[in-house]
Amino acid sequence: MSNRKNPTRGTASESRFSVMEFMAEFPDDDACLAHLWRTRYSPDGEHALCPKCGVERSFHKYSNGDGRQSWTCTHCGRHVHPTAGTIFHKSSTSLHLWYYALFLITSTRCGISAKQLERELGVTYKTAWRMFNVIRNSLMSQDNLTVVLGGKVEMDETYLTRQRRLSDGPGQHGRSLNERVVMGAVERQGQVVVKYVPAATLIEASRLARVHLLPSSTIFTDEFRIYDNLEGLEVAAHYRIKHSAKVYVDGDVHTQTIEGFWSLVKGGLRGVYRSVSTKWLQSYLDEYAWRYNHREFTPRIRGVKRVPVGEAKFRLLLALAARPVR
Repeated sequence: MSNRKNPTRGTASESRFSVMEFMAEFPDDDACLAHLWRTRYSPDGEHALCPKCGVERSFHKYSNGDGRQSWTCTHCGRHVHPTAGTIFHKSSTSLHLWYYALFLITSTRCGISAKQLERELGVTYKTAWRMFNVIRNSLMSQDNLTVVLGGKVEMDETYLTRQRRLSDGPGQHGRSLNERVVMGAVERQGQVVVKYVPAATLIEASRLARVHLLPSSTIFTDEFRIYDNLEGLEVAAHYRIKHSAKVYVDGDVHTQTIEGFWSLVKGGLRGVYRSVSTKWLQSYLDEYAWRYNHREFTPRIRGVKRVPVGEAKFRLLLALAARPVR
C-alpha cells in the first residue's frame, strides 16, 4: 500500500525532474546561491582559489546587514561574489526566481511565453520578458555560432510571412518586400543551424554552407535555384528532391528532417509566442535551435521502455548560467 505522505513516481511517467524535485533541491535563494558558489569556485563549498592570495584558501559566508551575496577569504578578507559577471549580476530579482525560470524554460516542449513566465514567477511582465531575453541571447545563442555539420545534411528555406504562403501557389518562388526569410541546415540524426537572412539568394545559401558545413558533406535540397552550384564549391555532393512534381521522398533523397524542424518553429511561434518582431526573430530561432540540438534522443527498441532524462537541458542551462557572460 502506497504512503500518501511519501508518494512514489509512477513507472509510466516519463518525467524524471518535476517541480517537486526542483523545489526539494532548490528550496530558497540561499540554496541557489550555494549551488552557484560550488559550481563556479568551490566544489566542496569551503575551499577556493583566492584571487588576492593566489593560492587555495578557506572561505566563509559571513552574515551582514546588507545581505551581501559573497564569500570571504579567511586569510586576507577578499570578497568573492558568485553572481559577478554572470546573467545574475546586479539583478534585483531573486536568484531563486532565476533558477525557477530556467527550470520552466527547459521543462516545456515548445517554449513558454514571457506572459506565462510572469504568471508563474509572480513578477511584472517587463521583468519576465527581460529575464527570458537575457537567457536567450546570453545562453542559447552560443550554439549557432559554433555548430559545424557533416555527413548527410539537408538545407531549406522557409518564410514567416502568412500573406505570402496564402497567395503563392506550390512551386512558385516569388519574393515580396515584406517577407521574412529563414534559412536552415540540419544534419540527419545531428544538429541544426538556422539563420534569419535578408532574402533567399544564392549568396546567402553559399554563405550558410561555407560557414557551417564541412566540405565533405552531402547535401539534400529541393529544386530552388538558390542551391545551384553548391556541389564542388561548398560541398562534395548535392541531391535534389522535386517538390514541384509532388515528390517528397525518393529513397534517401528528401528534406523531411528540416521540414520537421520548421514545423516545430512555426508551431511554437504561432502557438506560444503568437507574434515575434523582426528585431528579436534571430534570438527566438536560436532558442528553438538550442532545444533541438540538446534534445533527449534515445532510440526506440521493441519491447524496451525509453529512458528519458528530463533534467538534462536544465542542468546544461544551469552550467551555462554559471559562466561569465561574454
